[in-house]
Amino acid sequence: MEPNPAWDAESYPAVIEAFESLPADATVHVWGGDWCGDCRSQLPDFAAALAASGVEPSVHPVSRGDDGKTGPRVDEYGIDRIPTVVVEGADGTEHARFEERDSLPPERYLADALSD
Repeated sequence: MEPNPAWDAESYPAVIEAFESLPADATVHVWGGDWCGDCRSQLPDFAAALAASGVEPSVHPVSRGDDGKTGPRVDEYGIDRIPTVVVEGADGTEHARFEERDSLPPERYLADALSD
């Protein structure tokens, strides 16, 4: 999950503010795979937004298995589509979730969800 060096943080102040305001004990879990076209197109900008906000994600690589997606914590979090991003509090409470087909790019979708 390499950040897009061309992503312009100054153009997305609400995104930066939303991620900077996450509690220090929050975790941003990211599931994706290099083989996935949606991941290759969506995650570089998302990674750049996190980097600009000083947030270090917990990245979980996903593979294609005979019975669907496989990888760390896929079953535990009910990962069906990738990319999927879950923002979770220290107590395990899910604060926001982005899944592959949501209406906005992950950084904007999650910023909106976290700001509500």
